[in-house]
Amino acid sequence: MKGRIFIETTNINDNELLNYIKNNDILLLETVRQQIEMKKRKDILAKHPYKIWEGKDQKWRTYLLNKDGKRKLIKRNSREAVEDIVIKHVKEKVENPTVEEVFHEWNDRRAELGKISKPTQERNRQVFKRHYTKFGKERIKSITESDISDFLEEQISEHNLSAKAFSNLKSITKGFLKRAKKRNLTDMSIDEIFTDMDLADTSFKKTVKEDNQEVFDDEELEKVFDYLMSDLDIKNMAILLMFVSGVRVGELVTLKHSDFDGNSFKVRRTETRISKESGGYEYLVKEFPKSAAGVRTVVVPETYSWLINKLRLYNPFGEYIFCDSKGERMTTNCIRRRMDRMCKTLNIVRKSPHKVRKTYGSILLDNNIDRRLITGQMGHTDIATTEHYYHRNRKSIEKKTEILNKISEFAVR
Repeated sequence: MKGRIFIETTNINDNELLNYIKNNDILLLETVRQQIEMKKRKDILAKHPYKIWEGKDQKWRTYLLNKDGKRKLIKRNSREAVEDIVIKHVKEKVENPTVEEVFHEWNDRRAELGKISKPTQERNRQVFKRHYTKFGKERIKSITESDISDFLEEQISEHNLSAKAFSNLKSITKGFLKRAKKRNLTDMSIDEIFTDMDLADTSFKKTVKEDNQEVFDDEELEKVFDYLMSDLDIKNMAILLMFVSGVRVGELVTLKHSDFDGNSFKVRRTETRISKESGGYEYLVKEFPKSAAGVRTVVVPETYSWLINKLRLYNPFGEYIFCDSKGERMTTNCIRRRMDRMCKTLNIVRKSPHKVRKTYGSILLDNNIDRRLITGQMGHTDIATTEHYYHRNRKSIEKKTEILNKISEFAVR
């Protein structure tokens, strides 16, 4: 065909082909470079969320987001000058994002991959928002190991953090820093940051809780059982079942009729709570308990078989046992509110459903029950967990005084 040059390229490598094109002026390499650069600019500008426009004064304008997330108007003499600023801004966000942007990338990605639950994702966001409101606006490449270390130490005193609260802060910090390192945004020695921090036990807030805040003592337990038995509606039966089984409240409200067999029931799921964009929370059923050890069969004393039989008769055609008058599954919040009312009525220290579980664990340990039976009932992997976190002294001051009064060495001489 006239005007066209055909080249046999079968035995020509890429470099030879490029040299031939360049030396014979078939196509200028500079043109190729220009086309590549134009495409790159076009791709980057496509990521810019605001339009670029020309005003009546022949000046070109657009908006950029500043560190605080607020729009900032920029104005230049030409469209190209505005585009240059936009490209620099977008590239900086991609190549040097803020701490906050890296955190959300890490946190959201873990949720999408199923490595963390929605409630954990939301809890991470709350921890970040509490501590990183200002520091989170810093560019990831501009911060150093000492910046992170100093920041974390300052947060302990500024927020009077407990060891557990600091552990949550440390966890999300490690997470987003590792994500940054994986993207080659930082070369920090992440583990060394936390190893080298000057922290002692005295650095953290000490939370002291009295026994009567953590468990129901003998006198309170008697009052509670009388209160529950006097009005066996579905909420009171739910609380009573917690007292005689030690089941978690989230596991309780997701029990189905099919889970029961004789005087035992299977624990196979729990409730989870996530924030709604419109405000408030949504309560969902998670088809797996809190941990692998949580998958268990809980035995109820035969003296309370009547309770199991009564629960089976309640809402027999529904899927879940604990439902409201409309037939909808009760949430953990319903049980918490009833317990608050119960404690107020009985004039005893307010206690949450988890304190019922602590009371149950303490009773088993006080009665020297076989350790394997205790861990099986509680859904713990190790008896040390039950002993350390759940075992409390349930004797009242009066009972303790009575016991001490009987010691002969303390008798008046």
